[in-house]
Amino acid sequence: MSDWKEHRRQVLANAKRVLIKVGSAVLTSEQGLDLRVVSRLADQMSSLHDRGLDLVLVSSGAVAAGRKVISSLCLGAHLPEKQAAAAIGQSRLMHAYDEAFERFGKVTAQILLTKDDLRSRSRFLNARHTFQTLLTWRAIPIVNENDSVAVQELKFGDNDSLASLLLNMVEADLFINLTSAKGVFDDNPDDNPDAGCLECITDILTLEPAKLCRGKTGAGSGGMYSKLLAAKRAAQLGVPTLIVSGKEKFSLEKVFDGEMLGTWVVPQEKSISRRKFWMAYNQETDGELWVDAGAVKALRQGGKSLLPAGIVNVSGNFGVGALVRIMDFEGRPIGVGLSNYKAAELKRVMGRKSSEIASVLGQCPYSEAVHRDNMLLDIAG
Repeated sequence: MSDWKEHRRQVLANAKRVLIKVGSAVLTSEQGLDLRVVSRLADQMSSLHDRGLDLVLVSSGAVAAGRKVISSLCLGAHLPEKQAAAAIGQSRLMHAYDEAFERFGKVTAQILLTKDDLRSRSRFLNARHTFQTLLTWRAIPIVNENDSVAVQELKFGDNDSLASLLLNMVEADLFINLTSAKGVFDDNPDDNPDAGCLECITDILTLEPAKLCRGKTGAGSGGMYSKLLAAKRAAQLGVPTLIVSGKEKFSLEKVFDGEMLGTWVVPQEKSISRRKFWMAYNQETDGELWVDAGAVKALRQGGKSLLPAGIVNVSGNFGVGALVRIMDFEGRPIGVGLSNYKAAELKRVMGRKSSEIASVLGQCPYSEAVHRDNMLLDIAG
């Protein structure tokens, strides 16, 4: 996008619903939860709320707050200990937010989620209705992962991932990720003192996050790498992202008043559907389809459906309608999609033309193994 600055100005001027994520590295210090930061954040968000914006806050900090309270105990890195720390810290985190926002006449609401809440379509829609009702009431939902009960396989991994998935649920117009850095740097500033902050990322789908950021911030679980993956998901959904410092005082108000802080991530011009986004990022894959070079080219460059002729290997024991990961001939993931056939059937027809399906299986309900309408390429994470 040639005039990204004008695009940024228009989005900030016209946004109606904004999702803000703040991490542990911003909210906490060596003394635990920093109440001054919480107060400044509540002040800024309340000011934006007074301008008519709907706001959703995804906040880390529970585990860090809990660790400080029980610092006298021998707290290790095992999951039960982290969950116990989260249980202690979450109530303190929410109490701090309640008090801070109440000073500005704002009502907050706590929502704790696990990945399973977004995986189930009925629970996803129920949570969506809850968010909508709260926003209609002009409350400010404050969201965190339900760390104290989430088992490892149901964890989002970090709140950057959770925030990116919530963009779809709450139908946000803008994603603001508050971080401990000024924005996204063109190299790791810890290793390169000459690294500069990028003003804009115009095509995040071609960006290689691993080359820009190595390592994680100390207090949180994500770091810049996970923030770029979250921004990529947002871009696919058509939502712009602003990665900006949460350490700088009143950075949110400055941004909405026109100051060019942080790194602006331009979304795709042609966004994917919300249904396809939910399918790709909220569901677990049940198998893999490995495809040849011709199929990769047809999928990536031609926007075609995946035909049985392009499949060279089938892994897993999945059924019709299962979500499968599509791999290239060297074993690199290129996307996901819903299979029109069972794994056993695809093993019989892989490498064959679609015209041969009926003679092999006795019927041909679909000429495609995975239709392009049920497929998403270039998955972020």
